Amino acid sequence: MPEKSKTDKQEARKKAVALRYDQATDTAPRIAAKGAGLLAERLIALAKERNIPIHEDSDLTEVLSRLDLNAAIPPATYVLVAEILAFVYRANQRFSP
Repeated sequence: MPEKSKTDKQEARKKAVALRYDQATDTAPRIAAKGAGLLAERLIALAKERNIPIHEDSDLTEVLSRLDLNAAIPPATYVLVAEILAFVYRANQRFSP
């Protein structure tokens, strides 16, 4: 089996980005946390432990992971993030008592 190059290994690393949005203070969702490898796995585990809905989109994660912490998401991602927020709202409605 051929050895993977450093680039292949980096691309294979799991990435995660957590967003936060406060309608009262934010004009757009912001990057709350992000990480790759073990840190990404820990972010995902924390979300699962707290019953925070998780949405997987590798292309969007790639774009958002390049942003600084607390940065507002760029306008080009608004539609994709709106779809995720709709997913979260629907999930919250299903699980609300």
